[in-house]
Amino acid sequence: MRLVNKYFQIISKRVGPFSPTKLEKNLIYQRALDFYWKYCKSVIIKSDLTKNLEIQFLRIYQFWKIYRAYCARSFTYREEWIMVIDEAKAVLKIEAEGILNLIDRIDSNFAEMVELIYNSSGRLIISGIGKSGIVGRKIVATLNSTGTRSLFLHPVEAMHGDLGIVSPDDIFLALSNSGETDELNILLTSIRKIGCGIITFTGNNDSTLAKHSDIVVDIGVEKEACPLGLAPTASTTAMLAMGDALAVVLINKKHFKPSDFKKIHPGGMLGQRLSSSVGDIMLTGTDVPHVLEGASMEDAIAEINRLELGVTLIVNTDYILDGIITDGDLRRLIAKKKSIFELSVEDVMTKNPRTVTPDSPAYDALYMMEKYEITVLPITDDTGKVHGILHLHDILGKGEFKFNGI
Repeated sequence: MRLVNKYFQIISKRVGPFSPTKLEKNLIYQRALDFYWKYCKSVIIKSDLTKNLEIQFLRIYQFWKIYRAYCARSFTYREEWIMVIDEAKAVLKIEAEGILNLIDRIDSNFAEMVELIYNSSGRLIISGIGKSGIVGRKIVATLNSTGTRSLFLHPVEAMHGDLGIVSPDDIFLALSNSGETDELNILLTSIRKIGCGIITFTGNNDSTLAKHSDIVVDIGVEKEACPLGLAPTASTTAMLAMGDALAVVLINKKHFKPSDFKKIHPGGMLGQRLSSSVGDIMLTGTDVPHVLEGASMEDAIAEINRLELGVTLIVNTDYILDGIITDGDLRRLIAKKKSIFELSVEDVMTKNPRTVTPDSPAYDALYMMEKYEITVLPITDDTGKVHGILHLHDILGKGEFKFNGI
């Protein structure tokens, strides 16, 4: 370290005192040491060495200044990134809390709204302006794709002729967080004359819009995520979430099935898969995990791991299905602290599992999977002989499906 101390003396004379950190001292020491050995290996006189040391030390000092500037700049960037990340998290927290607070507001008004829409022979007409109008269009798209006939009506266009699409059998749903949107309030008188039932999603139950509605659903939030409190953020998220809640409740109330979904989604990969027969998309041959009757659990687990489908079929020598073992069966045994490898496959398997035939429509298989919350179906003929196996991903694609979340 004497070399470094010499360096500190030279720099202090030239530029005044400075205070590197311990890490920086070590870095300076390494640079000075590299230089020292480089010149010690050369045949030079002491004066030349001293002169070159001073020059090199000044270079090291310049390096140190650049290094410190870089560290300061990196620290600033890191501070800015931390602030950005914290602000983004705060926004998501505010919006999540806005949605969670809606749970306690789901009451008889919501149930009455669902009954009114369900029993209507007309359509659900949704109207809003600005950000609420954009949310309204999305709610309409969700409702139409899940069996509830809907359309979006722009309040300004409605007052200039588009009101002609509204009939007395329709239900009118107005969207306004403030409930004081002039364009909507003016429109209500005409809607009332036509004879439509009027529902409102609003964050202000004392508003003009609320007072002129048959049913009011409270979608108010404590505050917007916008720091200025001006741009609709948490309020539009809450409005959209309430629209999704309405759509999903109507799915269940109407017993909307995958086959119904397929009828109105003929295009795209999903429509093509659902229009196929099970035999067109099932796994066959060596891709069907199976073990024979009397096999050990060690063999069964190895077969489950081989194809990573989470199951293995138990068959006899004629390939007739006797049962099925799933990952879930193994987890339940482990939870009960059972000695798995001391059991036979017959002790663990589920007998007479649910099956479909190769000529069954894919949407029937999907319906069975959703109804019983299973992800794999053995494919058998009328005699019980295994022809293949069908995984949920083979129908809908990996990561595209959740139970009760079509």
